[in-house]
Amino acid sequence: MDVPATLWDSFFDWSSMREALGDMVTTGLPNTLILSITSALIGTVLGLLLAMAGIARRRWLRWPARVYTDIFRGLPAVVTILLIGVGLSQPAMELWGPNPYPLGILALSLIATAYIGEIFRSGIQSVEAGQLEAARALGFSHAAAMALVIIPQGVRRVLPAWVNQLIALIKESSLVYFLGLAAGQRELFRIGQDAAANSGNQSALVLAGLFYLALTVPLTHLVNLVDRRLRHGRRRDGAGTDDGDMLLLTGGPPVPARGEEAR
Repeated sequence: MDVPATLWDSFFDWSSMREALGDMVTTGLPNTLILSITSALIGTVLGLLLAMAGIARRRWLRWPARVYTDIFRGLPAVVTILLIGVGLSQPAMELWGPNPYPLGILALSLIATAYIGEIFRSGIQSVEAGQLEAARALGFSHAAAMALVIIPQGVRRVLPAWVNQLIALIKESSLVYFLGLAAGQRELFRIGQDAAANSGNQSALVLAGLFYLALTVPLTHLVNLVDRRLRHGRRRDGAGTDDGDMLLLTGGPPVPARGEEAR
């Protein structure tokens, strides 16, 4: 048996890839982007609110935020998707019919909220206490100082970590296939899986992986670019910035997320 040739035919059969390519471009890619981008936007808004609750002075805000974060960061993503997709399937059927996407987006958004909330909380808390004191000394109320001074600096510090979370959402969107998808609802992974099952060849799954790489690798390099800008500041007229300029530009070092560090 020619093992290299067998492996090549099993994973890099161009005819199998061509058959799946059309569906991946017209159906899988748009659905994957809808799932991941919508979940990221909802998770960002709710995550910022969760972060503010997590650093609130009142326990009745702080403790529920902590419990929520622990639960949705501790559960595997597939368990959350199945719990919500199966548990809420009956009321969802009555509201919008047999479309699993709203429940899939809800599940991914809840997961993203927990991670993004923790990202924002760490970024906000990393801002020096003197910044808040200086803003209060200038006449800002506590709420205004947080909204106009502290939160913008904290969010800017964790932009690389936020992009890392978007990359994770793109990959986790493949788990929505557990909810059952019609032909027009399939995302990249499901199309690749169906094509591989029909042909007995794994090349379509490899093609789906290449699509995920095409989405995530540029974002990974964007993380690296943003991280370098935040660490070293913008260069002006070919000259680097000094330490004082760097602090003014960045407000401090960025905070990593989910154990992922920019390469």
